[in-house]
Parts: sequence; C-alpha cells; structure tokens
Amino acid sequence: MSEATVYDANHPTLELARELISRESVTPQDAGCQQVLGKRLAALGFTLETMVFEDTTNLWARRDSGDEGLFCFAGHTDVVPPGDLDKWNTPPFTPTDVDGVLFGRGAADMKGSLAAMIVATERFIGNYPAHRGGISFLITSDEEGPFINGTTRVIDTLEARNEKISWCIVGEPSSTNFCGDIIKNGRRGSLTGDLQVWGIQGHVAYPHLARNPVHQAAPALHELAETEWDQGNDFFPPTSFQISNLHAGTGAGNVIPGALHVSFNLRYSTETSAEQLKDRILRMLDGHGLDYAIHWTHNGSPFLTDSGSLVAAAREAVQQVTGHLPTLSTAGGTSDGRFIAPTGAQVLELGPVNASIHKVNEYVAHEDLIKLTDMYEQTLINLLVKPD
Repeated sequence: MSEATVYDANHPTLELARELISRESVTPQDAGCQQVLGKRLAALGFTLETMVFEDTTNLWARRDSGDEGLFCFAGHTDVVPPGDLDKWNTPPFTPTDVDGVLFGRGAADMKGSLAAMIVATERFIGNYPAHRGGISFLITSDEEGPFINGTTRVIDTLEARNEKISWCIVGEPSSTNFCGDIIKNGRRGSLTGDLQVWGIQGHVAYPHLARNPVHQAAPALHELAETEWDQGNDFFPPTSFQISNLHAGTGAGNVIPGALHVSFNLRYSTETSAEQLKDRILRMLDGHGLDYAIHWTHNGSPFLTDSGSLVAAAREAVQQVTGHLPTLSTAGGTSDGRFIAPTGAQVLELGPVNASIHKVNEYVAHEDLIKLTDMYEQTLINLLVKPD
C-alpha cells in the first residue's frame, strides 16, 4: 500500500462515508444518517427542516446568500437490503477498507456521494463565504423503495410555497469506467403496465370447451414487442418495450388456464409521452379482441438538461479535476431527478462508478470519493463565484 493511499484513507470524505455506511438504513429507514448530515450543515449556517411523510424521513436544508439562484445537492440515505450475508466478504454495515477500496452497503449508492457533497460544501463555504446564490440539500430515505413519500413529497411542499431550485446535482453513481467519465444529463421516462387477459379454463383434451388466454394474447404481445415506438433523438435511444413477467396456469399440465398475467415496462424518450404510449397499446389490445384489464404505473417522465450553466460548470469541473471532459448520457434507469426537473430546475447526476451498486460486496475506491469531492467543490466554484 502506497504512502498516498495511507494518506488518502484519512480523508474527511472517507471518514464521513464510513460513519454513514455503519448505519443500517435499509429503505425506508434513515437510521440517523440525516441527523449526522444535518449537524454538519447546521454548523455551516444551514436552516434545517425535517419532513416526515408516512414511513419516510426527509431533510431539506438551505443556506441563502443573496437572490441569484439556489443550488441543490440531492441524494438518499436509504440503501437496498444486503441480500445473502454469507456472500459478503465483510459485514455489509461494517465499513471495511482493503487496498484503497471502501466496502459496505451504500458505499457507491450513495452514501459516498453524500459524504463528498458535505465535505465539498464545507470547503467551499470556508473559502467563499460570500458566494452568490444559495445552497441547499434535499435528502430522502425513500429512493430505493416505492418513492412515494420521499423526494416527490418534498418537491410538492416546496412548489406549494413557491420555493424554487435553480440547479441540482443528484449524487447517483453515474460513472462507468472511472469517476467522472459520464454525467447523466437526463433520464428516460418509465411506464409499467400490468395486464390481465381472461379466457375460459378447461381440460387440454377439450379445447373447444375452453378459451386459452395465452394463445389469444400471444399475437398481441408479439406485436407490442416488435413495434417501433419512436426513433429516439440526439440524447435518447428509441423507446423500448420489455416484458418482465408472464404467468398463467394452475400448476397442472392438463389444464387450460383461465387467465394470463403479463407485466411489461416501457422506457421512453422525449419523442413521445406516457399518454400516447397508453393509447397505442390499448388500440393494439383492442384490435386483437382480448378480454382484458390493465393497470398502469407511471414511474416518471423523461427529463433532459442539454445545455445551460450547470452543464457547463459541472463538465468544466470534472475536466479540471480529472483532465477528461465527461460524456453526457441519458442511459440507465430512473432517479429522483425526475421529480426535480419538472419544476424548471437544471438537473444532472454525477457520482462514482456504478459497477458494484445493489450487489454483494458493494465498494467504492478511496481515490474516486476524493476526486468526487473535488468535482463537487469545483462545480460550486464555477457556478456560484463571480469572476473577478
């Protein structure tokens, strides 16, 4: 282990990340993480507001400095369950350092990012106490769960009192090969359909006395799977349709099922809308004469920040720290940015490498969290410090 690695292991971002990882905050539990973060923010002059909705604890913290816009760091303290503990090399909620790598549930998604945000803000305010604009933190414990009582409820509260975010960085692990190689400047929309197709149950030897919903639905499902919904655009790939679950039958091999259940999801671009997709799908199902019912879950609309002061500030910051200009991408799943962007805010996602997220033995490199801290601080400088 090099001297640099030993030195880096004592970095304040790593120390805070370890403290957060040690708290067993499986969604929607916060396990006191927000109190730890809030104490650090209060010491900087932030006003803290805890918002509890049902089973979810949220923290809104704000420090104003003029009226020239409000920057927000957004993130979540909840983590996914650790899974099979026997497959972990070290206990998931005991932060463990091995050869310059920090292991533990939430190391990459996203307690490491939260730690980097806090330390970057401490350094920035210490160096630029009279910066322009304001800084805020929106932290939830309901990002990995049903996302009902978290960021979306906080945003509803802020919107009701006309409290606007101008720029927002979400600390989701956006990077692929090295920290800062990719910035997510948007996300696809997500629409889920739960389809129930009814037939008539019967004996497989007497098909004329039954109606097989699997046979009836198969042509419709084939059409849905083969449909070109759009061609995407410069920032988004074409809309995709994927069947995630299909179930029918009673468990007996000689019974024609009476019902078929199909779950599917569309990840869609800004070239279409959820309502347009629903309409097209219903027309296809009707065209095949199915006896069906469908329940829709709209998980979020697509959003895009293709240009503007935040894109410029963040890309320049990453290049200043790493020497590489990051690629802008909208690939991947959804994030809480989908709740913030519709308010008019410029929204980006910038975080560590995502190779181990939601897996056993989740990890993040020491070097990545240290560089991420520098990227966050430099973004604040580029955005909130007036040029001489």
